[in-house]
Amino acid sequence: MTIPFFDGHNDTLLRLLEAEGADRERAFMEGGKDGHIDLPRARTAGMAGGFFAMFPPPLKTGLAKVSGGAALEPNLPPELAWGDAMASTSGMASILLRLERAGALAVCRNAGELRAAMARDTLAAIFHIEGAEAIDTDFRSLELLYAAGLRSIGITWSRANAFGTGVPFRHNADPDIGPGLSDAGKELVRVCNQMGVMIDLSHLNAAGFRDVAAISSHPLVATHSNVHAISPHARNLVDWQLAAIAESKGIVGLNFATGFLRPDGKFDADTEIEVMVRHVDALVAALGEDGVALGSDFDGAMVPAVIGDVTGVPRLLQALLDKGYGQDLVHKIALENWVSMIAGVIG
Repeated sequence: MTIPFFDGHNDTLLRLLEAEGADRERAFMEGGKDGHIDLPRARTAGMAGGFFAMFPPPLKTGLAKVSGGAALEPNLPPELAWGDAMASTSGMASILLRLERAGALAVCRNAGELRAAMARDTLAAIFHIEGAEAIDTDFRSLELLYAAGLRSIGITWSRANAFGTGVPFRHNADPDIGPGLSDAGKELVRVCNQMGVMIDLSHLNAAGFRDVAAISSHPLVATHSNVHAISPHARNLVDWQLAAIAESKGIVGLNFATGFLRPDGKFDADTEIEVMVRHVDALVAALGEDGVALGSDFDGAMVPAVIGDVTGVPRLLQALLDKGYGQDLVHKIALENWVSMIAGVIG
């Protein structure tokens, strides 16, 4: 029996935005060989829904997003102007909303809508932005994005912005780099708490993490991060961060990116599924059974060849069953923990 799952992070909208000369919505709905997620493959895999991220592309002279084996500059890329970020975010949002109108998915603004979409076998999408560059410091654009369905914000990608500082793509490195949240960043956390918008800590540096933990009344969430003790990458979570997430009754989504899974930090598709299970073991030990979920980073990273694309997720879930994880726990990791967190934070 296929186990339904909810994914904490994908970059499918960016892939569709950057597709040349194609009917983007039709390409997603009809499927094909491009990328990691489309509607036919999602249905085959048992994907019930996920956080559909809108990542504003970096400047052409800056750092490329993590992708299949590309060399990664270890320093932070330049900041992105609000107008450029808003333009690309609006482009991705329009794709998401057109997919909803076409019946490919449902943009869910609360847990009730999420459960209703899954009950009618419609892909449930949470509108997420990865890096808050599209939000102005007076929060006017936040109101517009919220009205369009935004319910989750990653304060930074791996670069600084008006709200905080991200972590660079460095292996054998600690996330403790750079200053904490700006005054605008601290206010963004407060405003998001009031509005019922989830704050995502993935990509945020250590000082910013501490600031969110001190300010936020919500559980701490990292939608797509792994365990630094296994793979010592600056993008991964060190022990004190995992302890803080556990204390807040928060959640971490397992990132499938090979460079954040492997102890050697290599972006290499020849990565065994056992290392993914090892991260899940460590996350369960640190966070408990309610604190672990999936956050694939599909369409934004190189994933193990054994996974390949969204249709490979059942192989990971079966590996957990084979390891001795009970059916109830695998269902929680696959789906129920995200649904519970969404209900508690977004409403």
